[in-house]
Amino acid sequence: MKIVIAPDSFKDSLSAAGVAQAIAGGCAQVWPDAHVLQCPMADGGEGTVDAVLAACKGELRRQTVRGPLGDSVEARWGWLADSHTAMIEMAEASGLQLVAPGQRDACSSTTYGTGELIRAALDAGALRIILAIGGSATNDGGAGAMQALGVQLLDSERQPLPAGGLALARLAHISLEQLDPRLAQVRFEIAADVNNPLCGPHGASSIFGPQKGANPEQVAQLDAALGHFADHCAQVLRRDVRDEPGSGAAGGLGFAAKAFLAAQFRPGVEVVAELVSLDEAVRGADLVITGEGRFDAQTLRGKTPFGVARIAQRHGVPVIVIAGTLGDGYEQMYAHGVDAAFALPSGPMSLEQACHEAPRLLRERASDIARVWRLAATR
Repeated sequence: MKIVIAPDSFKDSLSAAGVAQAIAGGCAQVWPDAHVLQCPMADGGEGTVDAVLAACKGELRRQTVRGPLGDSVEARWGWLADSHTAMIEMAEASGLQLVAPGQRDACSSTTYGTGELIRAALDAGALRIILAIGGSATNDGGAGAMQALGVQLLDSERQPLPAGGLALARLAHISLEQLDPRLAQVRFEIAADVNNPLCGPHGASSIFGPQKGANPEQVAQLDAALGHFADHCAQVLRRDVRDEPGSGAAGGLGFAAKAFLAAQFRPGVEVVAELVSLDEAVRGADLVITGEGRFDAQTLRGKTPFGVARIAQRHGVPVIVIAGTLGDGYEQMYAHGVDAAFALPSGPMSLEQACHEAPRLLRERASDIARVWRLAATR
């Protein structure tokens, strides 16, 4: 019996590695002799670095950088020495979790710290940089990150612009004279599950600005400022990527990565699956177990169980999902490689209790699934 366990993290509860370990423990109660492969997964959001390093045995590094509101934060990033690959989770430097709800400010928050992490990767000798860009607190079009890498954004008096997306409305000149030359030698990949354009009703400001603290008037101002930024970038770079899918990701960091770094966009779960060799692990398996905190119709937009199920489906391997909760529309995944799904709670309980007892609940649910599977196999 070969079982592949490839879950995402359960937010506010367990890392992907912790979830995989708990599920493996439940399976072992029923199948003590099974060959169990644990492949912690992620989709480009929070926990991506941890999942990759757990699977690839990479090195976790730390860098003090500028946070989204300008204060210093200690950000973690991953280093895979054999391939000279850096794994950067922009939320570590510029993430929403770094800002208290009452302090969120889409107008002045900055991605500068993410640029500092890229610079640290360059210092380490990176030839490939993977940017996981979920969970941002920013709406600056990636301007801050580019400033950290040497791009000069100047007003009409040739003074540097202050931080934040709203300041981009005053942009008059862009200079690339101090852009770090090492960037030209690096292959950039963006791991994301967002395909919004930079501007407009489906753009970064309109769709994601409110959750970052922007009111309706500020949303309009930010959208116009990002459009102004894109106009100047098109003049300097001789190409316009504002309408390309993913340019609106992470408050427009996707736009800057495409425009200035020639970054390639890939679904986050696809990037992680490649790094952890999930396809090879699934080949010849009897069962794949995956999971996430909330399993619903949104999973179809490139979340971890969707990506895992697609790989398993190619190999004809059945897939079972264990989730914290089963939300509206989760049944749609049955047409995309998932064979069954189970919620974690064993009865009525609060979210806090479910998070606290997640390891036990995961073991129990995995054991229950294994017992039913064993029973069916003996019929």
